[in-house]
Amino acid sequence: MDPHLLRTFVAVAESGSFSAAAGKLGYTQSAVSQHIAALENDLGTALLHRRPVTPTVPGERLLEHAAPILLRLDAARADVLRAVGEPPGSLVLGATPLSASPARALTELRRSMPGLSVTLEIAGREAVAQGVAAGEFHLGLIDGVAAPSDPLRLFDTGARRTTAIAHEPLVVALPDDHPLARRKRLNLHDLVDARWIDAPEIAAPLADLRAATETDGLRASITYPGTDTLTLLALVAAGHGLAVLPRSVAPSTGVTLLAVEAPRLVHRTELLHGHIDGPAAATLAAVLSG
Repeated sequence: MDPHLLRTFVAVAESGSFSAAAGKLGYTQSAVSQHIAALENDLGTALLHRRPVTPTVPGERLLEHAAPILLRLDAARADVLRAVGEPPGSLVLGATPLSASPARALTELRRSMPGLSVTLEIAGREAVAQGVAAGEFHLGLIDGVAAPSDPLRLFDTGARRTTAIAHEPLVVALPDDHPLARRKRLNLHDLVDARWIDAPEIAAPLADLRAATETDGLRASITYPGTDTLTLLALVAAGHGLAVLPRSVAPSTGVTLLAVEAPRLVHRTELLHGHIDGPAAATLAAVLSG
């Protein structure tokens, strides 16, 4: 299966248009049509309905495999280029919104490598992990929740290495008028039937909290896919649900932050880099974890 044809198929399926995919990929619409026809001929089945442009059942199955296949190919290319060992003239650092010390990371990179042009991009957890794997980010700062002695459970993106940077306690964000707001700390097992906000890019993912509490509770009442902490805390203050966040999150009007007593979890930040250690990765690992 030709990966160029597979990439064209993904672009068409995601955009729902041959012309939009052509514009995204820099091809003519005729070339996109030829790519899809060649892939369908190779697999012996139609992959896309034409009007409207949507995946067929076989196309849906292929789409499920396509993203990890293409990511692994991009990761392989990036890892080979890292092995060449030539230092980049510019460096892109990807960071999740609540990862520790992105500003300090930039300062240390510019101090230790003064000729380096550095760009910081804030993105979600999966985007940072995939960006480092594919070489879009040279380094990544990624956060999440884990047991105190455990590393983060990261997305399957192929060859990569991580270095622990920081960890801190967790807090539950709840409205000031919540019945439990006068406590000093909370056990998440007591909150399994509470209303929760699913904010997977900034709060502790509910799937991780369910695994830690070994329960099917902690269900989302609403979902907030954004990356702005103030918006999330405003939703908490308005009574839409609770969220688990790192202790360093700034207090907000109408919100009480209570320490998580159990289960034993921490908010971790890890430096994500390729399989080959470069000078920038070594510098950040030494400074940020020191």
